This record gives sequence, C-alpha cells and structure tokens, in this order.
Amino acid sequence: MKILLVGDIVGKGGQAAVCRLVPKLRKEHHCCFCIANAENIAAGAGLTRAAVENLHNHDVDVVTAGDHVWAKTDYVGHIDGLPKALRPANLSARQPGRGYGIFKIPIGGTIAVINLLGHVFMRDQVTCPFATVDRILEEIGSRTTAIIVDMHAEATSEKIAMGRYLDGRVTAVFGTHTHVPTADARVLPEGTAYITDLGMVGSRESILGRDINDVVHRFCTGLPTRLRVVEDDIELHGAVIEFDAATGKALGIESVSAV
Repeated sequence: MKILLVGDIVGKGGQAAVCRLVPKLRKEHHCCFCIANAENIAAGAGLTRAAVENLHNHDVDVVTAGDHVWAKTDYVGHIDGLPKALRPANLSARQPGRGYGIFKIPIGGTIAVINLLGHVFMRDQVTCPFATVDRILEEIGSRTTAIIVDMHAEATSEKIAMGRYLDGRVTAVFGTHTHVPTADARVLPEGTAYITDLGMVGSRESILGRDINDVVHRFCTGLPTRLRVVEDDIELHGAVIEFDAATGKALGIESVSAV
C-alpha cells in the first residue's frame, strides 16, 4: 500500500493547491490514503471547521495539527465534531479533540495516525512526546499493523530521536512545522520510514509562506511586524510511503512536490 503525506498547509492559497493537487498525486502515485498537516491553513495560523471539511472533500483522509491548533478560538468548539481531525496527543487531556485515531483505508484494512508535539523550543505545557507515544502504542496494541506518526517539532534532533526511538515499532515517522523539506527520506534499519520535515504547501516566493519583506524587516529591526501570508505561486511538498499491509513495515519513502 502507498500513502501520501502532505506538509504544512499555509493559508487559502495552500488550501486551494491541496484541493487541486492531492487527487492528482494520489492517482499518479497509486495512494490509498492521505494525511496532511493543516495547522497554518487559516490565515497562516490555526484551523477552521470549513477548511478541514474542504480538505476531506478533496481526498485528504486525516488532518493533523501542531502548536497553532487553537489559534482560531472557534475551532475549540468544532474539533470534537471532526472525527478525522487530530490535535497533538501530548497536550492536556482536558483539551477537546483526540491525539490519535484508527481509520479505515478505502481499499481495505485500517491505519493508525498519531499526532505529537515536540517539547524543545515549543510550548511549555506539553507532556513528554516519547512517553505519550509509548502509552498510545500500548492502547493501539494489535488493532492495526500500520501506524503513522506526525512529529510536529522545531528541533531537528528531537525529530530524529523520535524516528530512531520508534524504528521498528511504527510504519512511518514524518516531521512537520519548519516548512522546509529535508533531504533525508529513508527507511530506517528496523523498517520505519522517516523524514525530518515534509516541507510546506505555500508560496515559493515567500519566507515560510509569509511575505519576504515583512519577515526581513522584522529580522533587521526587531520591531513587531505583521507577517502577511503569500497566497500565490504555491508549491506542494510531501512524501509517499509504501508499506507491507501484513506487517506494517515500510518498503520505501520518496519526497514529492507539485505546482
């Protein structure tokens, strides 16, 4: 089986690109399932119910999030009504939503998707992602062989550590958050597909999806600056993983991009 993974979706332009490109990429690469991180889909920070539902209507099966999950306050009241939308599992248990789920694959079988938030340089109010994923894997048990982990984190070392920690225990670990695709896609020794960051679905003429002049001005002056989202010249970055449905072991991973 093959699965399409899509990097952080930025703004309306990113959303439109995903809706246009994901059905084509799934057909081109023979993917039976798609996971996309959408924590920046609503004006560059946060999610909305309408945006998530639009992704589902355009062949994105599961939507993951990250540190901006509650940037749009209305989403707090909507996430429980979106069973295929996840939020980081290591946020407080008192927060709405779910950090993982087991989903049906259209062509048969099931797949578990786990959403984690890194601790290094990120939010203080998160529990250990390593302990959290151990607990979740115990809960999943033998209910499915295919397990995919979105490690939404700032530190490259923390993402790599999670990949190595889970090698042989999950099908794939992919990193999100830093919006720049990395060149280290590989299958680790014990059979887990890994990439440090998928990249983003955002403007090629931008800095991480934001206006170049706005970002440079902030760096040069240190002054508060509105960082406008660039909504055109969008490129999609992600990856395709192939795995053995019987064992859950990864057979391959390749980076993909499209405009």
